[in-house]
Amino acid sequence: MLSYRLEQGVLVITVDGDPGTEDRPECAEAISDLIHVYRPMPVVIVLDGPLPGDAVVGQALRAHRLCGPLGVLISVATHSAPARRTLMAGADTGCTRLVVHARVDTAIAATSAAAA
Repeated sequence: MLSYRLEQGVLVITVDGDPGTEDRPECAEAISDLIHVYRPMPVVIVLDGPLPGDAVVGQALRAHRLCGPLGVLISVATHSAPARRTLMAGADTGCTRLVVHARVDTAIAATSAAAA
């Protein structure tokens, strides 16, 4: 369900599919732990799956709220236009701007460049 890698100085966290109601707390904790361990490294969360639903979009928004106070730059990549719109509408405006990309490679390159 969750994997991560380091690429171009960016922590890339991939969430495969939607976490079920039982897996949401575990998924949120795993994302939070990774962000804390690798901070201040910038983060790209990849919502990978045929149609990212509300639960996985919520996980990305929760990560955005976590990153703001930590001073960690975060972006999200998803091919789903509806998910991108939901992410932009639900982003916390009181902290670092959430940048949402359609392509993973673009998200990693842009996040790496912005952090440099």
